[in-house]
Amino acid sequence: MTDSNYVKIYTGNAIVVQLIKQQLENIGINPIIKDETESGRLAGFATSIPSFPEVYVHENELDKAVPVVEAVRSEMEVS
Repeated sequence: MTDSNYVKIYTGNAIVVQLIKQQLENIGINPIIKDETESGRLAGFATSIPSFPEVYVHENELDKAVPVVEAVRSEMEVS
C-alpha cells in the first residue's frame, strides 16, 4: 500500500461535490474528485448501482478546505 498526501474531505451528492470543488478552486485549492460511477461509465463498464463521488485535498491544504466544505454543507441544508 502506498502512502498518500491527500485526505478525503467529503463523500456525497454529485451536486454538492461540484459546489465544493468550485469553492475550493476559488480559494486556490485544486481538489481531486474520485467518482467510481463516472469512471466506470467512461470505460464502458456502467453499473446500475451509483456510488457517491469523493473530494480529496492535499494534507497541507486541509485547514483551509474543511471550512469550505462545512459552509457548502450548511448552505445546502438551509436551501
